[in-house]
Parts: sequence; structure tokens; C-alpha cells
Amino acid sequence: MLRIVTDGAADILPAWEKEFDIKVIPINVHFGEKTYIQNVDLNFDGFYKLVDDKSNPFPKTSQPSPHQFVEFYKNNFQPGDTILSIHITSKLSGTYASAVSAAQELKGEYNVITFDSLGGSMGTGFMCRTARLMEREGKSVDEIVRYLESIRDQVHVILTLDTLDYARRSGRVGTLSAALASILNVKPIALLQNGLVNMVEKVRTRKAALDRVLEIGKETVGDKPVHLGIVHARDIQSGRALLEDAKNKFNVKSVEMTDLSISLAINFGPGTVGLVLYPAE
Repeated sequence: MLRIVTDGAADILPAWEKEFDIKVIPINVHFGEKTYIQNVDLNFDGFYKLVDDKSNPFPKTSQPSPHQFVEFYKNNFQPGDTILSIHITSKLSGTYASAVSAAQELKGEYNVITFDSLGGSMGTGFMCRTARLMEREGKSVDEIVRYLESIRDQVHVILTLDTLDYARRSGRVGTLSAALASILNVKPIALLQNGLVNMVEKVRTRKAALDRVLEIGKETVGDKPVHLGIVHARDIQSGRALLEDAKNKFNVKSVEMTDLSISLAINFGPGTVGLVLYPAE
């Protein structure tokens, strides 16, 4: 059986990990000198408690090291296994590069095939699900990789942030004017496209921002059938509102909602809500 691995920025639903047998290598989370392993010794409740305590340093993330990848592959799989390792965009994180280094180190013992999603969040999660479903249909790993390459630029992640503080500090978001946004208290909208995150608009209110996220999504995919994903960082109310509106706006084949991963919440901030559109054809 094909082994599938992704990372903690993929926003994999817990149920998917079991149903589609997907292994998730966690991201490292740092509060000053203290390091936690995402979802191992730091869960969502613990993370937001640390964030709410303003005496704590601002959190940061770091990718799993090549050594962590090697140990993860060895601890979860057997020599001779074929492993498809699908990861967050290499343009924003070193996770993919770490996986490539580990694959080279294990060459001859494990057959590790690395794939750069050029995306993240639930977009990468949907790719992992697709890989498993195709494998169950009898497709080869080469066919799976070719298909993922063909739809990679059709996966859209549209986010609205509650604040620009986290994005500004993370340095992972382009075209930022954080000072202006903070002064005006506007709600920025960000697109993850071509492997990068860029702020594309700033809207005055939360409601207007959520409406604009839907409009941008509709302008992008039209009436094409999509798998719909909603992600939120401790704002389930806005997530549910976006989900209900999205179901009426798009040609939806399936709908999922989950928490934005800790690693992405650090880079975009609590209150972030997002729409993920994944091709269903």
C-alpha cells in the first residue's frame, strides 16, 4: 500500500488521518526559548492560552528538520515502502526541502517521493485525500503525481485576517501595508496562489470581508464543481456563516470545515477565516 505523509500546515481533518491513512509530521512551535511540537505537546487550547497571555513572547514556527523527517519515516513505515510526501509550498516554508533531504538520505532503503503542493491549508489536505482515493482505484504513484501536478494551480485558498500583526511579524506575506491596516482597522484579504501569499484587498468590516472572500472565489471558479473547505482560527461562528453562504454560491460536491492549524494561525493570526476551493472534476 502507498504510504502518504503531509505536514502540520495541511489542515487535515482528524477523521481523514484515519479514514485515508495519512500520517502528519508536526511543525515546531516556538515561544521564546521554549519549543513545542504541534499536536504532540501543544494542542489548540494550549496554544491559544499561550497566545492570550501577553507576557509570553510572540510565537514562531520552524519546519521539521531533515533528521526529524528521517526519524518520522522510520518510525511509521517499513524499509521498502513507497511514501508519497505532500507538503506546504516550498516558497513559504523549508518543510519540503527537509523532506527532499530525508528522501535522499534514505534512498535505497525507502522509496520517498516528495511533492510540493505550492499551496497549504486544506488545499494540501484535499491533495492527500485525492492521492489515497486514486490509489484505491488502482492508480500508480506516477499517475497520482501527474494528476496532482495538473490540478495544482486550480486549488484556491482565500483568507480574511482579523489583524495584520501576525502576518507582519511572520514575514511570510507579501505586499503588506500593516501600519495602514492597523490604523484603519481594516480586514485584509489574502490569496495563496503560485506558492505565495499576497494581500490583495483591505475591507472595512468583518461581514464585508467574508462577503468579498466569497465573491473572489466565485470570480475564480465560476460554476465549476468544487470540494469546499472552510478553515478558521478560533472563530467558528464566522466559519459557519461562511460555510452556509458558500454552499449556496458554489457548485459544491463536498463540504468540510476544520480549525486552521497552529502553524498557520501563528502566521495569519487568531480570527483568520478562509475558503478553500478544490477541483471536483
